[in-house]
Amino acid sequence: MLQPEGLDSKFIALRNGFGGPSLREVPLVELHRKYGGSLGEFGGWLTSFDFGNPVDEHLAVRNAVAFFDVSHMGRFVVRGRRALDFLQRVFAKDLSKVKEGFMSGPALLLNEDAGMIDDVMLYRVREDLWYAVVNAPRIARDFEWLNSWRSRLGFSDVEIEDVTASTTLIAIQGPKALEVIENLGVKEASSLRILQFVENVEVLGGRATLVSRSGWTGEEVRSHGFEIWAPVELGWRVFEKLVELGVRPAGLIARDTLRLEAGYLLSGVDFDERTNPVEARYWMAFDLDKRDYVGYERLEERYREGIDRIRVGLRFKKGARVVPRHGDPVLIGGREVGYVTSGTYSAYLERAIAMGYVSSRYAYIGGTAYVSCRGKLYEAKIVEPPFI
Repeated sequence: MLQPEGLDSKFIALRNGFGGPSLREVPLVELHRKYGGSLGEFGGWLTSFDFGNPVDEHLAVRNAVAFFDVSHMGRFVVRGRRALDFLQRVFAKDLSKVKEGFMSGPALLLNEDAGMIDDVMLYRVREDLWYAVVNAPRIARDFEWLNSWRSRLGFSDVEIEDVTASTTLIAIQGPKALEVIENLGVKEASSLRILQFVENVEVLGGRATLVSRSGWTGEEVRSHGFEIWAPVELGWRVFEKLVELGVRPAGLIARDTLRLEAGYLLSGVDFDERTNPVEARYWMAFDLDKRDYVGYERLEERYREGIDRIRVGLRFKKGARVVPRHGDPVLIGGREVGYVTSGTYSAYLERAIAMGYVSSRYAYIGGTAYVSCRGKLYEAKIVEPPFI
C-alpha cells in the first residue's frame, strides 16, 4: 500500500505496540485496540496509524465522514490577568485580533533566530483565559519554552497548565460531520462559524470543555469539520457512540495524506527550528506587521536579506504511481535545486503530490521539475498548495 513519507521517516519508532520506557499511550488506547487500530509510535505516543485501510479512511473524510482520536496532541490552558499580553510577546501572530469564542488558526512560536519551534492553535475564551493545542512531538519543548519566557519577561502571574493526560481530543471530519455531531446532542453545532467554538457544552449528557468548528484535513474550510475537547470519561463515550453510529475511525496515515492535500505543514517534517516562516511561506501563521515578540528582530533581518529557498507544491502526472519521500532530490534543468519534505500518492486526486523546498531562483509556479524517487526521475509541476 502506498503510504506518506512524513510519518514513517520521522517519528515511527515501532509498530504493533513495541516501544521504549518513555512511550505514552493516548487515553483511549484500549478503544483503539478494541476497534482494530494498527498501533505505532508518533512523537512519543502510542496511537493508531490506521484502522484497517488508510486509503478508505481518507476517502471517507472527503466523501462522507470519519473521526480521528487526536489526543496525542498537547493541550495547555493559559490563564491570568495578563495572559493575552504574555501570548502576544511569544507568538508571531497578532492575537489581539482573535475574538472571544474563536480560534487563532495556526500561530507560530519562534526561537530567537526566527526558527519555527511549533505552530499552535489558540482558543480565546476571554482575555485572561486561553486554550492551546500543540503538536505531539513538541509538547515538552513548547511547555518549557513558554514557561522560560514567562519567567524572563516577568509574567509570573500567568499560569500555564498541561492538561494533555486528563483530556481527549476527537475530530469529526467530512461532509456529513454536522449530521454526526448533532446526533451526539450538540445543539449549538450548526450555528458555529469556521474556527468558532462553544465552551462547557453538553455532549451525550456530559460536559465537554469545548466543541469547535475546525480540523486539519482541509474539510474544515468547507465547514465540514468539528473537534471535541473533553475529559477522558466523556471522550471514551464519544468514541464508542461514533462507532455505534457507523462513523469510521481513522488513523494518522489518513490524517497525514489529508493535511498534505490541504497544503498544511507538519511540524518536524515540513519545518523545524532551522526553518523560518518566510521561506516556508507560512503566511497564515504569523503577521508581517507585528513587532515586539521573540524572534522578530531576526525575522525582520531575514526578510530584508531575502531568502535562498521557498516551500512549493509538486503535482505529479496522473498515472505515476510513486510516493515521493522526505529528502528526495528536486531537479530543474538537470541541476539539483531542492528536496521533498512530505509526499504521498493521493487516491482522491489519483496522482502523487508533494511539498518541499526549492531554490528561490528556480521556484517558478507553473514550471516543470523532476523528482528523483529511488533512482528514477518523475516529472512534476511546481504549484501553489493546496492541492484540493
